[in-house]
Amino acid sequence: MGMPPLIMLRAFEAVARMGSMRKAAEDIGVSHTVVSRHVRNLEHWLGQKLVTTTPRGVVLTPQGETLFAAVSRAFRIIANTTAELRPGPTRSSLRIWCMPGLATRWMTPRLSEIEAAMGAVDISLRAIDRLPDFAAREADLMIGFGSFDQLPPGAERLIMPRMFPVASPAWIERHGVPETPAALAEAPLIHEESRQQWTDWFEAMGVKLTTELRGPRLWDANLGFDAALAGQGVALVTRLTAGAEIDNGRLVEILTSTVRLGGYYLLAAPQREGDPVLARFERWLEDNLPLD
Repeated sequence: MGMPPLIMLRAFEAVARMGSMRKAAEDIGVSHTVVSRHVRNLEHWLGQKLVTTTPRGVVLTPQGETLFAAVSRAFRIIANTTAELRPGPTRSSLRIWCMPGLATRWMTPRLSEIEAAMGAVDISLRAIDRLPDFAAREADLMIGFGSFDQLPPGAERLIMPRMFPVASPAWIERHGVPETPAALAEAPLIHEESRQQWTDWFEAMGVKLTTELRGPRLWDANLGFDAALAGQGVALVTRLTAGAEIDNGRLVEILTSTVRLGGYYLLAAPQREGDPVLARFERWLEDNLPLD
């Protein structure tokens, strides 16, 4: 029977690793329709169902789990071998991947503080919402966000911030302040990739949704944040991403809550385990991340 075409295996590996056709497409630089076609063709080639699609993304079947374990191991061997054959970065550099909202709103304004704390270390910061391929030396560490019950292996918890709704004074002047969470559910809400985050927030607030939530999906936390500033609706934020705008009055917290939906974690490249540069940066994060 031989081996299926590598292009199919590459697409499947990206989908399994990223948990989404769209994110897999961005990862390997093709359209999501191409990725979906490669996965379907691989399933046809094998005569086995490998993935199922759910509202939260792509889930592997038992056959898909078996294939992913083998394919990822093979790709990791290839990546490690090629990495050994080309010069790696010097240990005086630190390449940080970070969730876009945190990278733009909290990390970037503190770059000079980070550089001062790190000393003679070349800092590179990339705003991105996927895990790096550490075997391919894409990054030295990742500051990710997710459920603390489902963290990637080796990840360390950083902070689980309070998540709450905000709107601009202009929006509040036009629409008023919703007096209850149920009333807020009827307002135009600003969503990211899906409406799941708002749905989870309302569930945590004890609201049973009876109708579909309104508002645009903007796919990116920064777009949603800017839309809220522009008076386009109500967004979910944390003090990490919106503290400055709340303090200067450009955004106003609505319906004070204590809801926490996941948290930020730190995941370091295995090949830099025990590196004093990474340890120094982790101490800086622990000293500077707010508690709320």
